[in-house]
Amino acid sequence: MGLLTGILGLPVAPLRGTIAVANQVLEQAEKEYYDPARIRAELDEVARLRDAGELTDDEAIAWEDNLIERLMISNQRAREERHG
Repeated sequence: MGLLTGILGLPVAPLRGTIAVANQVLEQAEKEYYDPARIRAELDEVARLRDAGELTDDEAIAWEDNLIERLMISNQRAREERHG
């Protein structure tokens, strides 16, 4: 990096740091959101709540559909990571 580029880039340096931190937070949040173990635990929770009568069948099905979609995305991401 040249001197002029370095000097002109100083005002945006804090923004670059903020963006880098935000990207790391997003990456960690996605990792947790698509974690198969976490998804399976939520599926168990749906079953428990349904059995306890705290969820209607429609509510449980909607929640399960969302969780299954997340699990499928998680599996797809894992395949893509393994194959480049």
